[in-house]
Amino acid sequence: MTESLRSVTDRTPDLYQLQVFTVLAEELHFGRAAARLFTTQPAISRRVRALEDALGVAVFDRTSRTVSLTPAGEALLPEAREVLAAADRLRRAAARHVREITGRLRFGGIGGEVATDYAQALLTALARAHPRLTVELRTLGFGEQFEALLRDDVDVAFLRAPVPPGIQTLPLSREPRVVCLPAGDPLAARGTVTLADLAHHTVVDVPPPAPRAWWDHWTANPRPDGTRVRYGPAADDIEAMLAAVARGHGITFLPSRARDFHPRPGVRYADVPELSPSTAVLAWNARHRDRPDIAAVRTAAAPLRIR
Repeated sequence: MTESLRSVTDRTPDLYQLQVFTVLAEELHFGRAAARLFTTQPAISRRVRALEDALGVAVFDRTSRTVSLTPAGEALLPEAREVLAAADRLRRAAARHVREITGRLRFGGIGGEVATDYAQALLTALARAHPRLTVELRTLGFGEQFEALLRDDVDVAFLRAPVPPGIQTLPLSREPRVVCLPAGDPLAARGTVTLADLAHHTVVDVPPPAPRAWWDHWTANPRPDGTRVRYGPAADDIEAMLAAVARGHGITFLPSRARDFHPRPGVRYADVPELSPSTAVLAWNARHRDRPDIAAVRTAAAPLRIR
């Protein structure tokens, strides 16, 4: 290092000197400043002298009883605060970089769940927070949706409650359920039906290993009067299920947004006020709750959570 460069470097204040300067400027009392900085008054005095030597100007007028800023100190205080703020921004940016998640994350979803507003908002927030994280999207069938999480075929999924043991969830949306009827059904012209109206209708089934309790919840089995649902052919996804309804092989139940997401020739939707609302959830394998990428997804989803 040349003498001229060394002399410039030696005169550059360090961050701690600037911190001492700003704290003493706020307190105008060596004892209080030392207490805030967890140090001693002599140490504060040494730092102030070093700062003034580095700057080549006095920043404080000091007597045995008082401390006040000099005109130079008044002028330099905002600059010192800006340097400290910039250093803090630098540290926070570095911390974000350290926390940044990379790698590949596999999202699953049934039906049109990945295309919903809440799913897209989550994926956008995740991409903004972790731009180096690669996201893969996969459509899940009814039969495999929970097994895919439990056997780690996907990492997280957009599903519909209820979920079996071993899977944890965060609720994202809640909406009514509707019944899907063949267009030729006498009830299809009605905007609202009751479960009693549907008592003799066959319901499209779902294949194993979909939990029986999950589909019984969706189909209101048994009905309030104790009648058991009569199940018909099984369908593993929305398209197959709606095709079965359109052919008159049975009815089914879906979230109300299916009206917009899945309009189909030969299918009509009707409200069923007796049915409890459907809850859309973000789901993950409970064993992986604290895995960094899963934790990052949960953090991104937290503002979307419904109560």
